[in-house]
Amino acid sequence: MYSSLRKLLFQMNPETAHDWTIRSLKMMQAAPVLRKMYHQVMSVYDPRLATTCWGLTFPNPVGLAAGFDKHANVYPALAALGFGFVEVGTLTPRPQPGNPAPRLFRLPEDQGLINRMGFNNHGVEEARQSFEHLPRPHIPIGINLGKNKDTPNERASDDYLTGLETLYPYGDYFVINISSPNTKGLRDLQHVDALRELTSAVLTKRNELADRTGRHRPVLLKIAPDLSPEELSEIVHTALHLGMDGIIATNTTLSREGLKSPHKGEAGGLSGKPLTHRSTELIRHIYSITQGQVPIIGVGGIFTGTDAYEKIRAGANLIQVYTGMIYRGPSIAKRINEELLQLLERDNFSSIQDAVGLDQK
Repeated sequence: MYSSLRKLLFQMNPETAHDWTIRSLKMMQAAPVLRKMYHQVMSVYDPRLATTCWGLTFPNPVGLAAGFDKHANVYPALAALGFGFVEVGTLTPRPQPGNPAPRLFRLPEDQGLINRMGFNNHGVEEARQSFEHLPRPHIPIGINLGKNKDTPNERASDDYLTGLETLYPYGDYFVINISSPNTKGLRDLQHVDALRELTSAVLTKRNELADRTGRHRPVLLKIAPDLSPEELSEIVHTALHLGMDGIIATNTTLSREGLKSPHKGEAGGLSGKPLTHRSTELIRHIYSITQGQVPIIGVGGIFTGTDAYEKIRAGANLIQVYTGMIYRGPSIAKRINEELLQLLERDNFSSIQDAVGLDQK
């Protein structure tokens, strides 16, 4: 069914197709009976898929990455599509329109996307209102935080602290996004001195909020795939030393190696199949350093259960999709989970957690 719909969607401008999809999700979300029906059809119920991280229970390891629900206003509908968790954002303190269009490009020859959206979102205050009024799904919800484009890097911590404090009651975990290539200078915050200053400030604020509310929310760092092995090691060791709760690997890449699409020269971050191997190798490297001390969420080019399983065996506790859903459709979580169960049976595992980091043990 989706192959026919995809042909129609792929005839539209990519952003127009995304907006149409968001409107459709809002319609489904507004009808509780319809939302429940989708959840029953799309979900895979099997205790072997359940994962526990940070004291949170994920009914399955397949999440939706940040970037789809940019404004945090359709996460209940997305939860009904069978995901084990949904991450919203990236959210900035003040609303911002993002970069000029066109800014989103499909690369069907490569099963990829290039985007230079630039953290377009309605800001944390509107997101807070959504969290207060929309129904809360029975899965963890992550909140991805960024800085406004016009905030200088030396003041970046102010933006992340504003987002954390405003939305702290609503997120099950929070992500510090300093790895998007589409906000000028943002990736400079991955340099160790800047990273140390930023994460120390965020974790101090998190601890204050935890004491005030009695709820301890994990804070994760999302990193770029374009780091050298030395840079990656420095970042991971710094994150561990400061007490970060987890790492998301990875964001989109600036590499264009091996692309065939006419759009390969467009500026922005590349996601999808061209990122599959690179992100898996970074996960493998991170796990070799952390040895399971903190959870890893694997992202990048996951289309199938085999793709997901490779990242889990490399060291990921959970995985996220985005571009894969554009190409495989809204049932991607169900299909990946069904394929993961087949792989668990093949390897005679009783839990998906048995496979985490297995290729390095």
